[in-house]
Amino acid sequence: YSTTMSEVSVVLVGCGAPLRSMGWYHATQILHEGSDIAARLDFIVEPWFMSEAGKSSPGGAEFAEFQKTLEATKGIKFFSRVEDVPPVEDGVKRLAIISARTSDNPSLFASCLEIGCHAIFLEKPGAPSVSELESMRDDAKKSGVSVFMGFNKNVSKFVTKSRSYANTHPNTKVTFLHNNNYDDSPESLGECFERNSEGMLKNMAIHELALSVTYYGVTVDNISSVEADKEYSSCKTLTGPSSGKSFTDFTKLKFTIKTKDDNEVSIAADRCGGDDSVGIVSNAEGKELVRFTMPDEEDADTIKNAEERIAGAMPYFYVQDPDYGTLKRRVARAIAEGGVAEGVATIDVAVETLKVAEYLTPILMEQLK
Repeated sequence: YSTTMSEVSVVLVGCGAPLRSMGWYHATQILHEGSDIAARLDFIVEPWFMSEAGKSSPGGAEFAEFQKTLEATKGIKFFSRVEDVPPVEDGVKRLAIISARTSDNPSLFASCLEIGCHAIFLEKPGAPSVSELESMRDDAKKSGVSVFMGFNKNVSKFVTKSRSYANTHPNTKVTFLHNNNYDDSPESLGECFERNSEGMLKNMAIHELALSVTYYGVTVDNISSVEADKEYSSCKTLTGPSSGKSFTDFTKLKFTIKTKDDNEVSIAADRCGGDDSVGIVSNAEGKELVRFTMPDEEDADTIKNAEERIAGAMPYFYVQDPDYGTLKRRVARAIAEGGVAEGVATIDVAVETLKVAEYLTPILMEQLK
C-alpha cells in the first residue's frame, strides 16, 4: 500500500456453503493473491451455518471445515451476527460485502450501517421489494455510506463489444442472453425456483435488466411496450425440495422492451441453456450479424486457473471469475483512493432495475398464459 491509500478491510456477510454460495466465492477470490484485489478479508459473518439448525444442515460440515482452515491459516474471525464484529480501527476503511439470501438483506444491511462501514457491496437484487431497497438507499445516504451492486455484467467485455458494434451499425437490435446450466428436471429446477424464490426477473435476469437501465435508459415510466417471445419462453409451477411448497417461475424467457424515446433492447434467459452469456446483434429483419460471448478466448486462462485452484464449484463461478474480480478491484480501489468505481452499478441503478423487474413479471406471466 502506498501512504496515500487507506487500507480496506472487508467484512463478508453471508458466506454460505463452500463450492455453492456466492459469498464463499467472494472470500476465496479476495484471499487469492493473483486476484490483485487491494483489500484484506478480516471478518466473516455467517448467521445460518453458525446457528444450531444450520450446523447440521447440508453444507454445514463443509462450512465448519472452511471456518477452521481460515481461522488457522489466515487469522480471519468468524461471527454469527453482524453486531458482534469489532469496531473499525483508525485509518482503516471498512467494506461490507453482503451476499446473503435476498430476504435477509434489509436487516443485515441495517446492521452493517451500525458497525462503521465506509462502503457496502450488495449482491443483486439487493432486497425483496422496491420499497425495502429504497429505504436501504436512504439510510445509507444518511449515514454517508456508498453502496455498490454486484451487477457483474455492467463491466463485462461482451456487453461493451455488443453495444459498440450496434452503435456503429445503424438499424441493428441487441439481445442479451443469459444461460445457466441447471438440469432440465423438476427436481433440479424446483430446487432452483425455491432457492431463488424472488423469481427469474429479480434474480437471474436482473443483470440484463440492469444493463437495460444503465445503457438503454429503461425505467418503468419510460417503457412504451414489452412483448414476450411465446415460442421461446416457458413458465412452470414446481415443488421446492426443502419446503414442499410450489413455486411458479420462468424456466426460459425472452422479451423485447421498447422505450418512449425509441430505444429497444431484448433480453433472454434460459436456466438450462449452458454456462455462457451472449450479446447478439441482429439487423432490422432479425437476422443475426454477430455475437459476443462471456467467457471469450481472453478469459480462458483466468477461468482455467480458477478451475484448477478451486475444483468442484458451481460452473458459473468460474465463468464470472474475471468480471467479479474486476468489480471488487474497482470498488476496493475507489474506497482506498476516494475515487469513482468506474462502470459499477450503484444502489440507485438497483432500485430502478428492481422496479422494472416487479413491473414486468406479472405482464410477462400474463402474456405467456
